Amino acid sequence: MQLHVLKLRLDLDSDLSQKDARKIRNYLGRLFKDDSYAHNHLDDGKFIYRYPRVQYKVINNHCFIVGFNEGNNVIKQVFDELRILNLEGKWQEILSKSLDSKIYHFGISQNPTSYRFLTPWLALNEKNYQKYRQQQSLDLRKTLLESILIGNILSLSKSLGYTVSDPIKAEIKFIREVPAKLKGVGMTAFMGRFSVNFEIPDLFGIGKSVSRGFGTIKRCQDPTIR
Repeated sequence: MQLHVLKLRLDLDSDLSQKDARKIRNYLGRLFKDDSYAHNHLDDGKFIYRYPRVQYKVINNHCFIVGFNEGNNVIKQVFDELRILNLEGKWQEILSKSLDSKIYHFGISQNPTSYRFLTPWLALNEKNYQKYRQQQSLDLRKTLLESILIGNILSLSKSLGYTVSDPIKAEIKFIREVPAKLKGVGMTAFMGRFSVNFEIPDLFGIGKSVSRGFGTIKRCQDPTIR
């Protein structure tokens, strides 16, 4: 299937950190409260369980807002109208903006594509965290993470209405644990690279809390990059 993806970069008057992605999401979610694609909540505050059409990210200290299909109206409004951000009481001037528009193919492919994580991947929930820790070898842990990765892609496909016609085959090439925090709770996350016979747009997120910028991936041209 084809996805129309808009990638908006905002350059602010100070560097950002990963935790600022949540603050950006909160501010813009309130600013565009009438558009549920900006924040994934109903009017009564209940969460909408769908793959986020708008995702807020901090990559290399820069703010990126990625939208596709139904989420593109939010991206266009931010690009056209926004001049300043409020990050939990701290105002940040937007010095410059750049907008990239591209049509991506999403779905199963005959050949594997290499990707790397640009932000920490939240792969583990409470249940599979215990299973991960109980594995005695790195190979067994890698196999478990590969199955979780495939599950993430299947969940993403289901949310987009895409039917996966062939088996997904994923191979983790390199992985390392990194600390992360979600809603103030410490978690084990992962950075690394993998290959899979599936095409996913650059800067999409996989795993948990992708709207806050976690699990952001990008195609990896150099297979040796870690």
